[in-house]
Amino acid sequence: MAVAILAALGILPEDSIKECSFVGELALDGGLRAINGVLSHVILAHELNKKYCVVPKENVREGRAVSGIMTVGFSSLQDVMHFLLTGEFEEEITSTGEQADAPQAQTLDFSEILGQEAVKRAAAVASAGMHGLLMIGPPGTGKTLTAKRIPTILPPLTPKEQIECSKIHSVAGLLHPEDGLIKLRPFRSPHHTVSASALVGGGVVPRPGEMSLAHNGVLFLDELAEFPKTVLEVMRQPLEDQRVVISRVHGSYVFPTRVMLVCAMNPCRCGYYPDRSRCRCSEAEVRQYLSRLSRPLLDRIDIACEVPRVEASKLSEAKASGMDSETLKRLVADAWEIQKERYQGTGILFNSQLEGKRLRKYCQLGKEEQALLSEAFEKLELSARAHDRILKVARTAADIDGSEKIGMKHLSEAISYRTADRKFFGG
Repeated sequence: MAVAILAALGILPEDSIKECSFVGELALDGGLRAINGVLSHVILAHELNKKYCVVPKENVREGRAVSGIMTVGFSSLQDVMHFLLTGEFEEEITSTGEQADAPQAQTLDFSEILGQEAVKRAAAVASAGMHGLLMIGPPGTGKTLTAKRIPTILPPLTPKEQIECSKIHSVAGLLHPEDGLIKLRPFRSPHHTVSASALVGGGVVPRPGEMSLAHNGVLFLDELAEFPKTVLEVMRQPLEDQRVVISRVHGSYVFPTRVMLVCAMNPCRCGYYPDRSRCRCSEAEVRQYLSRLSRPLLDRIDIACEVPRVEASKLSEAKASGMDSETLKRLVADAWEIQKERYQGTGILFNSQLEGKRLRKYCQLGKEEQALLSEAFEKLELSARAHDRILKVARTAADIDGSEKIGMKHLSEAISYRTADRKFFGG
């Protein structure tokens, strides 16, 4: 606004501002203050075919993550005027928008989790198709350890995904000026005291919530049953639509929420049900605890697996198997590549996004497999949504094996991931 006024008064030539976009907060002393969301502004300026985007000096590195436009940073309005009059500016950093690769903190590895091979397999299948994962078991069995290691088996962010994630963090004010683009897949783990608006987004001036901050990455909800039921229920639609729409009087805001939801919980308040040698909860108390999770929410989680307690004698004898992070990462990467080729041009990235006609097209079953699924549907009293999610998981299990056809073992594995939650939550 200040630049426009100066141009209108004839102090600045109008031609000098036509190729520029201006973003920042002007202080009363004429200084320029850093703002949130600069990355989105620079991208818009580029789309409007601007040659320059003028930003506060603290935001210049963030802005230069966008190629095809020159982002220039200044400390004061006076410096901006000098630039517009002379075309001169101080070039302190390269304009390529590149950032040195952040060091991969690969100190975590699945090989460190002993005696839980079935859980590792479930985590790999979930990662391969970006399916929701729920782990149920007593304390100290490796649920949280597993969740924290899932990012180590996910492929790196693509350049497009880096921009998407960085834009969200920039709007939220979480993108450090010196960091440039986000290079690692987000891993967000909000505490169970989080509010609904903090989880899905909101506020007087809408801001992205934890679901959006985890976009293209992992949203981990530990102690799932301890979250208020009202908070968990607001996740249902964003999980389904992979975006959240926040409406206000002055407009609507859309934040993406394509996340891999990973949850962990104890089966009762003390944590040891159904081990009656340790669990002291009554049946009524167990049912009350588990009822905090609604069936519609559970049906939106594709994979549920039990994480049993490992005996000390077996744990001491256990050795790290071949299911380490490097091995699992190769399986996941191969499955992602298969899905990329299969769904090219459809707008679908992962099996977890299949629905309707496309679900029937890509998840066809033979007669034996169809008979097995029909039997499971009746015996487990599955909902239509759970039925479809079994097909999606079976498709992913087949992709991990490099099989075009969904076989009996793939379907059986997918069904087993629905029986685990039925054991605790019933029909």
